[in-house]
Amino acid sequence: MIKRIETWIDSINAKYQPQRKPCSIFADEFSGFYSEQFLEDSYFVVIEETPKPNFPELRSVGLGDFIDMEVNGITYKNTYYVHPRCTGELRLHFHELVHVAQWKLLGAQHFITRYISEMQNYGYRDAPLEQMAYTLDGHYSQGGAPVDVANYVQSRL
Repeated sequence: MIKRIETWIDSINAKYQPQRKPCSIFADEFSGFYSEQFLEDSYFVVIEETPKPNFPELRSVGLGDFIDMEVNGITYKNTYYVHPRCTGELRLHFHELVHVAQWKLLGAQHFITRYISEMQNYGYRDAPLEQMAYTLDGHYSQGGAPVDVANYVQSRL
């Protein structure tokens, strides 16, 4: 199932590649949090409906609520998808970029496996990978001092 999800993710990212925008446009806003290279290698797509893998196997392992949940953004590898109404929300972009860092550090199959396990054991809001992203986006949105997000994430995985 993990490989099937990764294949689906790769197909979604390829499908929307022409619409991707580089996160380097946030270099000034996220200075000190994300390196310029990281932002250059990260992308976002503005899309009405965030794509999710609606596989029966995912529903059978208890992830139906997550699949059906309306979200403002979702991250797949180095690309995240945001709803048009949220395009200007820096906090959301910051949050999704934390997930990009998690994907890069864990690798696709390990990230997918861990995320599914956390959703099953903790639920969306309390999943440790989500908690990490919410902690960091909260720090950023409250004007906190810059933190190297990649190092922070690596030290807590």
